[in-house]
Amino acid sequence: MSGSIWHDTECGGYAADLPLWEELAERAGGAVLDLGCGTGRVALHLARRGHTVTGLDNDAELTAALAERAGELPVAVIAGDAKDFGLGAQFALVLAPMQLLQLFENGAERSSCLRCVRDHLEAGGIAALAIVESMPEAMEGAAPIPDAREIDGWVYSSLPLDAALDGGAIVVRRLRQTVTPQGELSEELDEVRLTVVSAEQLEAEACAAGLTPAGRRPIAPTDDHVGSTVVLLEREA
Repeated sequence: MSGSIWHDTECGGYAADLPLWEELAERAGGAVLDLGCGTGRVALHLARRGHTVTGLDNDAELTAALAERAGELPVAVIAGDAKDFGLGAQFALVLAPMQLLQLFENGAERSSCLRCVRDHLEAGGIAALAIVESMPEAMEGAAPIPDAREIDGWVYSSLPLDAALDGGAIVVRRLRQTVTPQGELSEELDEVRLTVVSAEQLEAEACAAGLTPAGRRPIAPTDDHVGSTVVLLEREA
């Protein structure tokens, strides 16, 4: 259960990208595939607005949480690897929010994902892939406020510490702290590695996988999250 709690704590409150996913889903007018769906931040948001969504994630704990939360909403949930999946279906829109492709270790893994995306897009369908192209700028002024939530008397806090370049990856560090109902504190350091990739490089890899670049859309930074670039790709009719 701890995995879904930390996922909700650190990612659940992010909403800056939701208007773009709504816009693209409305324009696509068909089924949506949400890669790296987690506990359903994007999938549930779109399903509540009438879209049919399939969520794919390699963490069975997160997909189980999404399946429970979806209830009667039009959400199908699949535990699987975004680098290598075959769902036997095609979609009008494939989303990869929150830098999913940068969690892959190298271009070969990205290319494998892109080929799967191509195979699961309808003719004329669109893929929308969010990336961070460069190191986040150092925050100035007040210290960052931790993401926190309380569940049954337990308090979970995740404090952003820093981001640094390390061997072609942006390493983001957070301090995770847990306080029990009895007031006992435990903590751990969590690191996420985001492989550096530019929009141009991703578009070139997409072309090799049989997709066509279809523009880019910015997602502005917020007080708590960096901005990103969404690379749009099309499977031509």
